[in-house]
Amino acid sequence: MPFLYRESLATPIGNVEIITDDKERVVSIDFEQPLESASYPPRPSASSAMRALVWYFNGALDVLQEDFTFAPCGTSFQNTIWRALQEIPAGQTISYAELARRAGKPRAARAAGLANGANPFPILIPCHRVIRADGGLGGYSSGVERKRWLLRHEGVEFDGNDILRSKSNPSKQS
Repeated sequence: MPFLYRESLATPIGNVEIITDDKERVVSIDFEQPLESASYPPRPSASSAMRALVWYFNGALDVLQEDFTFAPCGTSFQNTIWRALQEIPAGQTISYAELARRAGKPRAARAAGLANGANPFPILIPCHRVIRADGGLGGYSSGVERKRWLLRHEGVEFDGNDILRSKSNPSKQS
């Protein structure tokens, strides 16, 4: 079993905790400090994931396009969905139906939504970029307020009802 380390980062949307293994693979990212992670020692030097999050929150939005190494987890379908999420550029959104289509499963929008919600690597795998087909925010496992903040941080604008006000809304292509 690999040795695990923790790293914490204070961000505008709360403390982010990253768990990495001794090979610097990302095991999980969470906005709340899980009780079980308290026993992990701090990483002696910043991981590439930590450095990327620092850059991201400082405005270097494209840093998430890097290839991070994640510890193996998830089903084959979830991993396919998570790879598709990594291809959505900062400041763009797609619908759950479009996510399923991009993953090669056009009839699996609901399953794509479930896989999206099970993403253990929020922000690094940008599940916040998936919205409802009508342009509404939809849900977010780390809280809709955080999703709204992340999308606005990336330049996405909403009307008063949290409906996307983008010039080109790929989410409508479902």
